[in-house]
Amino acid sequence: MASEQDPQPPADASAPDAEPAQKLYDDPVTGEKISKTELKRRTKQREKAAAKQSKPQPASNAQRSAQPEEELNPNQYFELRCRQLDHLRDERKINPYPHKFHVNTRLSDFTSTYADLKAGDSRPDVETRVGVRIMAMRSAGASLRFYECKAEGVAIQVMCEAKEATGTPFAEQHDHLRRGDWIGVVGFPGHTNPKKGGAGELSIFAREVTLLTPCLHQLPSKHFGLKDKEQRYRQRYLDLIMNDTTRSTFMRRAQIIGYLRQFLNDRNFLEVQTPMMNKIAGGASARPFKTYHNDLNMEMFMRVAPELYLKQLVVGGLERVYEIGRQFRNEDIDLTHNPEFTTLEFYCAFFDVNDLMDFTEEMVSSLVKSVTGSYNTVYHTQDGKEYHINWQPPWPRIDMIPALEEATGTKFPPADQFHTDESLDFFVKLLEKLNMTCSPPVTASRIIDKLTGDFIESRCISPTFIKGHPMVMSPLAKADRARPGLCERFEVFTCTKEIANAYTELNDPIDQRARFEEQAKDKDKGDLEAQLIDETFCTALEYALPPTGGFGLGVDRLVMFLTDQYSIKEVLTFPLMKDISETAAHSVAEALAKTTVN
Repeated sequence: MASEQDPQPPADASAPDAEPAQKLYDDPVTGEKISKTELKRRTKQREKAAAKQSKPQPASNAQRSAQPEEELNPNQYFELRCRQLDHLRDERKINPYPHKFHVNTRLSDFTSTYADLKAGDSRPDVETRVGVRIMAMRSAGASLRFYECKAEGVAIQVMCEAKEATGTPFAEQHDHLRRGDWIGVVGFPGHTNPKKGGAGELSIFAREVTLLTPCLHQLPSKHFGLKDKEQRYRQRYLDLIMNDTTRSTFMRRAQIIGYLRQFLNDRNFLEVQTPMMNKIAGGASARPFKTYHNDLNMEMFMRVAPELYLKQLVVGGLERVYEIGRQFRNEDIDLTHNPEFTTLEFYCAFFDVNDLMDFTEEMVSSLVKSVTGSYNTVYHTQDGKEYHINWQPPWPRIDMIPALEEATGTKFPPADQFHTDESLDFFVKLLEKLNMTCSPPVTASRIIDKLTGDFIESRCISPTFIKGHPMVMSPLAKADRARPGLCERFEVFTCTKEIANAYTELNDPIDQRARFEEQAKDKDKGDLEAQLIDETFCTALEYALPPTGGFGLGVDRLVMFLTDQYSIKEVLTFPLMKDISETAAHSVAEALAKTTVN
């Protein structure tokens, strides 16, 4: 197993048996470094295009200049735009990448300020300077152009008339512009008044248009848009350009994180940052990523949770601390799991599990109300199932073991005996009786978790507390003060998925070491997610951790529910994706060429 391997020093690139790097060649047209195979393919493609253009064309000059761009594949279009830019630099002495363009207006302010303009109205005395991206363009003769533009998520029309143009001649301002280009517009507010009737629309009447940054690639057609999920995730920048819903999702995500941070700051919590690389992967039961520190000659683990460091800060006297940050777990990828994800964890001295439940209800319910305007939201699964979620407190509270006994019709052994071999035999036989299986390694903790998932979690639609976990499932939680073998812990489930986990923290260093030793036994049985003994943390506990409550929230999953996204990839700006080969990449590009037009 990977965890049993000794750390290996980096391979010597100069070794005689080292595999040589692939030789790359210069593309004579674009200047890119490409493989020999790709160079041959492009050369052949260009020869075909040259042969086609050499044939007699009966169409007019205008048709000859416009038609080829509509038929070009992505590589051909890229080459054409590169040549156009060279022409601008060499023949017209224009820099297509200027250093600065002064902007004095935000589109959101523009649309709200001049929304009351009537058809035919304008404000020629108000100079408006904006930077926008061209999303669509059309012309009405040689002296009138319309651009549908977008910036900051706001759409605006730019109307350009030759009679209003200043500076560079009108044609020279516009003939090199294409969809996707960023342009600087100097003009004034106005509302169009179509001669053929219609309400017209709020516009910027342009006096001067400057190319700020050219888009060298074709944008997907406005009609078909960009809907392929694989391409959207791999080219998130293109997804944001084409799909306003993606931008809205990330804006909502920022609102959620901002609210959580402000909620805790207002209650005297201190935001801190803790290490992301550790000698021991502790704080949660999860399989870690490994890395290697060359200078220290040390194998390290990417953190799976910040818990142990945060509790050390509480020991030191920072009684209320929290961290919003990334965690890394080397586990399966599915609709609700990504190896890199964001959590909120906070620790508060003198809180217990009951305080945490009340605090969680207040924080999450007020968040939902603030962000969505209501306590009720709707969520759709991948198969189209619709869930109506009520976030208003109080939330249901379910005791795990009594609920499982009722659901299975079986009396469980005493909870303080769950760690014994006899209890393990009981749970294995119970699974057989219920015709259920548990993925290896088969431990009492994993079997109880399996039963909880099937009999309790599956019924939790609106947020629900599942509490009273066995101690064998919670090595860092304090024992229940009234029920032996159980601990003071809860999880919050919504739409059958966990969004939060919290407990009264274990602060007895002797008990903590014994719990770690039990986890180590599970690791010896093959449970790669079990935790190791962290001596540094145990020593910190010996300096006295006050009674403390700890809480963890899965930010990504909460964002999914509040943006109605069934895939976690939709709420991550750059989700982890499988690598694709060069051959597969060419196939994707060719398929896109069939639906991508200028």
